[in-house]
Amino acid sequence: MKTLFRFFLCGFLFLTAINARAQHSVKQIWATDSVVAIPESVLPVKDVMYVSEIDGAPWGRDGKGEVGKLSADGKIINLNWITGLNAPKGLAIDGDLLYVADLDELVVISVSQNKIDRRIKITGAEGLNDVTVDKNGVVYVSDTQKACVFRVEKGVATLYLENIKGANGVKSAGDKLYVLSGDGMYVTGADKKLTKICTLENGGDGIEPIGNGDFLVTAWGGWLYYVHADGTKDILLDTHATKKRTADIGYDPKARIIYVPTFLGKSVDAYQLN
Repeated sequence: MKTLFRFFLCGFLFLTAINARAQHSVKQIWATDSVVAIPESVLPVKDVMYVSEIDGAPWGRDGKGEVGKLSADGKIINLNWITGLNAPKGLAIDGDLLYVADLDELVVISVSQNKIDRRIKITGAEGLNDVTVDKNGVVYVSDTQKACVFRVEKGVATLYLENIKGANGVKSAGDKLYVLSGDGMYVTGADKKLTKICTLENGGDGIEPIGNGDFLVTAWGGWLYYVHADGTKDILLDTHATKKRTADIGYDPKARIIYVPTFLGKSVDAYQLN
């Protein structure tokens, strides 16, 4: 009798696990018009969304880049809020300071002053991409061209991780740093030893934690994944056959809304995570 009970219990738990994984899906709830000048990264902060706009060649030093502002429901506030950048990509915020990865420098914007506070030149950098700030205010920024991650503390940049081909998305969570590369998702701690969480056949771009060790991860070509804590992943969105790419996403954990900058699609699309 006990054996039979255990059999049914195991079967019930197995089916429950399957159903729990199957319930994750996304539904589009709005999209801006195609007026955002090559959006690469989106960062929701309260009732505002900051959007980096390349507005030129992806790695061009042309001064066309900018940071725009949208409302939480996708209305345009000001697409030319901060101008004079080159090819701005990743965004991160710490208090009043908004950090923007821009080729070989970290642009620091004062949100309250609506202007650039300073620019931190990173020696040796060539293609800065994503940026994140840890709980101590230390900034980490990936360099796709140099296959590395820099660490910036008190305005001083040092090489932190190297030999990460296709280094792109970075996200600090707790005491860990998560890094996306051309082949997968990795995690590291104070020892700087990289441990692979999962393989990403199409490379990695945006990364956002959603709790319980799970993450939302994108591949620029047009894939949005739900990555489980055990490294398995589900495809939530596939737009690779269209011009709508899935670049460096933003996520509102309270509303469970994913904001997707579509790059060549020149829009920001919002999806409800179910």
